[in-house]
Amino acid sequence: MAATILAGLLLGGCAADPAPEGPAAGAQTQAPSATEAAPASGPQSATESATASASPLSVHQPWVKAAESRMTGAFGVLTNNGTEDIRVVAATSPSAKKVELHETVAGPDGTFTMAETTDGFTIPAGADFALEPGANHLMLMGLAEPLLAGDEVILNLELEDGTVVEFTATVKDFSGANESYHGE
Repeated sequence: MAATILAGLLLGGCAADPAPEGPAAGAQTQAPSATEAAPASGPQSATESATASASPLSVHQPWVKAAESRMTGAFGVLTNNGTEDIRVVAATSPSAKKVELHETVAGPDGTFTMAETTDGFTIPAGADFALEPGANHLMLMGLAEPLLAGDEVILNLELEDGTVVEFTATVKDFSGANESYHGE
């Protein structure tokens, strides 16, 4: 079993441990009814793009794993406060050259790996969609500079209808998800 997990990490290059204990720092929302108080572990960050104000998508408890270079993951909970499904098709951040939407997929041998999704993330109407280490997440690749605990990272989610939802995530130290990357 350990070999299967290690193979998945080496091939996928993504987190495999659970999220840190306790609430994540920097709760973020786009919908006024979904506002959350910031936990004591970090400041609340709330940035909203002009186009996001019309979107029923909100982002809660966003955080990014601290990293010195190369790549890292972003996590949180996407909430669809609307009456129709929402599909996130892309993401960007000024902190990285590229941001990929990653999902867990089963390989032909039954092992699970993380890979870029080609279908995006669909958040059903009235539901939550978790972004977690070892599961669906945003992968920031080609970091512009080190991301240290306490830093804030701006992320943009592009929806299928062209709406862009901007939010700010707090960088956290996280001892889990010590990734190994294929080719390192």
